[in-house]
Amino acid sequence: MSRILVIGAGGVGSVAVHKMAMNNDIFSHITLASRTKSKCDTIAVSVKERTGVDIDTFAIDADDIDATVALIEQVKPALVCNLALPYQDLNIMEACLKTGVHYMDTANYEPRDEAKFEYHWQWAYQDKFEEAGLMALLGSGFDPGVTSVFASYLKKHYLDRIDTLDILDCNGGDHGQHFATNFNPEINIREVTAPARRWENGAWVETPALTEKQTFDFEQVGEKNMYLMYHEEIESLKTHYPEIQRIRFWMTFGDAYLTHLEVLQNVGMTRIDPVMYEGREIIPLQFLKAVLPEPASLGETTKGKTNIGDIATGLAKDGSTKTFYINNICDHEEAYAETGNQAVSYTTGVPAMIGAAMILTGTWEGNGVFNMEQFDPDPFMDMLNEHGLPWQVKELGGPLAF
Repeated sequence: MSRILVIGAGGVGSVAVHKMAMNNDIFSHITLASRTKSKCDTIAVSVKERTGVDIDTFAIDADDIDATVALIEQVKPALVCNLALPYQDLNIMEACLKTGVHYMDTANYEPRDEAKFEYHWQWAYQDKFEEAGLMALLGSGFDPGVTSVFASYLKKHYLDRIDTLDILDCNGGDHGQHFATNFNPEINIREVTAPARRWENGAWVETPALTEKQTFDFEQVGEKNMYLMYHEEIESLKTHYPEIQRIRFWMTFGDAYLTHLEVLQNVGMTRIDPVMYEGREIIPLQFLKAVLPEPASLGETTKGKTNIGDIATGLAKDGSTKTFYINNICDHEEAYAETGNQAVSYTTGVPAMIGAAMILTGTWEGNGVFNMEQFDPDPFMDMLNEHGLPWQVKELGGPLAF
């Protein structure tokens, strides 16, 4: 049993602390903190009503290292679970080093002034965490996170060598809004509008955003258009599985979403550089975030399912070439009934809870900075089945035709 501090009170933070409260044999004491304490208090009420567990709440500016250090020293957690914005990853890692506490997050660091998603800033902390005898677990969400564990599970049980890996992320949900994002709008739009990159034959291949499209028939969702994107697990998987010849990431988008996004780009609302407005600087994308629906508010109206998984082709255990598809299907309405949040938050918040459990129980251990695929996948996969994200493995007739 261990104390945990969760920073971040969006949909993912809400799901994570609900699921932690449902596993109080592991999480003996839960503290939730964010910039806006009232959000934490609202989640605490829901947790109490649904699980009977009390959690503590605090206000924290996670950009302020000294304030974060003071909060950690007050709470005395064994682990800080960072579910705040990716801009704050390095500051929270610094606070963990200063206080001697393990660290975990769900998304890699990115600078505020450039849409650049790379692990090198966090990997640079390897020696500091190793020398401190601390563990930092990066990317314990779904993608990155579960998709990386899916790959290591296939590598352990089905394929001696992975040659090609495609990660397919489909959200078949409908929230009834003209335009809204299913997680933080600022992060979501920065990610979607960035150039697409894939790893192929030992080099990065870059193409303009949203220019490579394929159609795929997703089980329990149907046929959807999916677009090639860059996602950070490509970087970690190509590093830890260097034999993989090609890694690609695909995400589905509806035509209406893309039309709205194109208009917003054309009028400058997705810019991340400052502009002058009524005598003060504002960031257009941050203003857009303020007027779009809060993702945590979409749970009550969202219907449909997500379907996220990996398709891997390679050398099978019997010496032949085989293709396997491993995926999870999550229902938005079922996720909302359990935690008050839609499935996009649920599929990230549950793996955050499981990653924290891996650390706190000592199931995964080590000194330094680690990605998900560096550990034994089996205990994590077992907990996915036990805690709301069941998965399946199917053999396909061959690799994707495109």
